[in-house]
Amino acid sequence: MGEKTIDFRSKQYYTNREMSWLLFNKRVLGEARDKQIPLFERLKFLSITASNLDEFFMIRVASLKDMVDAGYKKTDIAGMTPKEQLVALNTAIHDLVNLQYSTYTRSLMPQLKQNGLTVISRHEDLNKEEKNYLDRYFAENVYPVLTPMAVDSSRPFPLIRNKSLNIGALVTKKGGKAELEFATVQVPSVLQRIVPLPVKEGVRKVILLEEVIERNIEKLFLNYDIVCAHPFRIMRNADLTIEEDEAADLLKEVEKQLKKRQWGQAIRLEAEAGIDKRLLKMIVKELSVEPEEIYTIDGPLDLTFLMKMYGMPGFEHLKAPAFEPQPVPEFPQGCDIFEEIRKGDILLHHPYQTFTPVVDFIRNASCDPQVLAIKQTLYRVSGNSPIIAALAQAAENGKQVSVLVELKARFDEENNIVWAKMLEKAGCHVIYGLVGLKTHSKITLVVRREEDGIRRYVHLGTGNYNDATAKLYTDIGMFTCAEAIGEDATAVFNMLSGYSEPESWNSLSLAPLWLKERFLYLIGRERDAAEEGKAAHIVAKMNSLCDPDIIAALYEAAAAGAKIQLIVRGICCLKTGIPGVSENISVRSIVGNFLEHSRIYFFENGGNPEIYCSSADWMPRNLERRVEILFPVEEPALKKRLWHILDMELKDTLKAHVMLPDGSYEKVDLRGKQKLNSQELFCEEAVASAQKTEQEEEGNRRVFIPETHVEV
Repeated sequence: MGEKTIDFRSKQYYTNREMSWLLFNKRVLGEARDKQIPLFERLKFLSITASNLDEFFMIRVASLKDMVDAGYKKTDIAGMTPKEQLVALNTAIHDLVNLQYSTYTRSLMPQLKQNGLTVISRHEDLNKEEKNYLDRYFAENVYPVLTPMAVDSSRPFPLIRNKSLNIGALVTKKGGKAELEFATVQVPSVLQRIVPLPVKEGVRKVILLEEVIERNIEKLFLNYDIVCAHPFRIMRNADLTIEEDEAADLLKEVEKQLKKRQWGQAIRLEAEAGIDKRLLKMIVKELSVEPEEIYTIDGPLDLTFLMKMYGMPGFEHLKAPAFEPQPVPEFPQGCDIFEEIRKGDILLHHPYQTFTPVVDFIRNASCDPQVLAIKQTLYRVSGNSPIIAALAQAAENGKQVSVLVELKARFDEENNIVWAKMLEKAGCHVIYGLVGLKTHSKITLVVRREEDGIRRYVHLGTGNYNDATAKLYTDIGMFTCAEAIGEDATAVFNMLSGYSEPESWNSLSLAPLWLKERFLYLIGRERDAAEEGKAAHIVAKMNSLCDPDIIAALYEAAAAGAKIQLIVRGICCLKTGIPGVSENISVRSIVGNFLEHSRIYFFENGGNPEIYCSSADWMPRNLERRVEILFPVEEPALKKRLWHILDMELKDTLKAHVMLPDGSYEKVDLRGKQKLNSQELFCEEAVASAQKTEQEEEGNRRVFIPETHVEV
């Protein structure tokens, strides 16, 4: 670097992880504020920001609070202590919430009304006919479900469940002293929150369930006069602490910890704006909430109900047209899936292409008499998973079935416990993850007896074996029966089930063993090429980038002259445009109709490009505390497809947000540029490819002429 040595690990070159995440959620909120997007899609994006923020509080904010309580003062890569992070977050989150609700009240609600849907925000605004209707609705449908709770000397303050919506009230006994008492009722999640009112003159009206209850609250406390009633909601610390080394049975330990989620420390209180100060004071005291943790909301609490509103029938013209994942040309209808894989590696791009071949792969293996064993890792699966059913069927058919079910998959723990028990009951060998590590890799191995001996078929992916999210998340999957990968896949499962790992690997790189070193080597190779004056180029697409070793290596490579283009959906702790450090680095984030989830890594390698896919982001947790897999894609046609995906996302001008040197993001300046939405392009390409295949198949059926009869 000449006379002056740059410290690429200096805190000034890094962004705080939590603040970077907030910027991501603000980008999602930007979609809710974008008037070019169909109105109901904007509702959906606003709902997503609310759901994201809930999870952020339960895990990330909770973790910071735990650190502060424990007196932990170590700084993060940006030089901030946990306390400093909380202070910065408190201000930024309050600003974000204000922006959420101004979007809701000033933009979305008036536009919904213009389009024939009125959301009644206050029950006082109902007309007489509507009030009568709702009173009957309350008596018949709501009242029997409610459990009103009064607090006095004989009844302690009730458990307010995590994320539940409640109505708090101040009441006084009829005919007694005018002493204020606290009462509460939980808004039942088993009832639909959006209550439709009778349609009149073609205009549809809805009201929220809490307003219906609040209007009738005196019927719940008959011996009391209601002084005031207001909705409130709390968020609790939901970060599970599992002492794995001491847990004799991980399954029971996870089940035990899940119950504690309802009792975790309260870390956020949302209350209706204008809440009676005496009522708020009681709630704050009982829940031990700090002043900065109180959010007074001018609008309905918990905007995740907007996702239900998105699903209301009759407003299709206000939604983006639904996309149907397309058939995969390499798997013609009625084909032998194993025969097709033997012809060569097959790449799947979800959700543009259907996830069905992955389900069929396991289904066919479960009943194929030549299949001897099926081994699979499961991190998140759908509620009614066809893959689970196929694995259970395989075990019942006498196959050797080994499944690693990751019990510590956050917020899917309960779901995974149910599946694990069911698989064991069916006769599968179930492994509950590894001590101290989450198994996040996505791999399936099918061992099959064939004429020329045993052959191993492998599916590797960047996303979960979840047929539901495969329609919403962009991911890459690859089928192969390459011997080298088959051997590595066997080694992976032997390692997971407790057998020692082999001394050498062929093609796969594994975390936490040496995946990080592999990435550092690949980045270092581009740095060396740049220093030698050769072409050096890295394109990396992932969900998050916050590993300090990786970022320092990228800075070194960029400073040496390597061109680095990053496509990072969410958290990015790297900064661009720093003189002598990151002038050769660009960062873009794509927020669109599908959630960008695939991880693709391209390295120029002196004119002989290498391209990889992985389950791992460039985060410490992925590289050091999880079992992850990086796999090479080597067939030229497949490499070309992956490069096309990266290239189009780098050229996206409609859904890409570009990071500026100050760390903020802005949409691409369209002046002089062609409009390109990469997700829409991939949809069009998938449809065109499927139609072409269908036409070819139809043509083959119509004019089949044996080759020997063709005259030249």
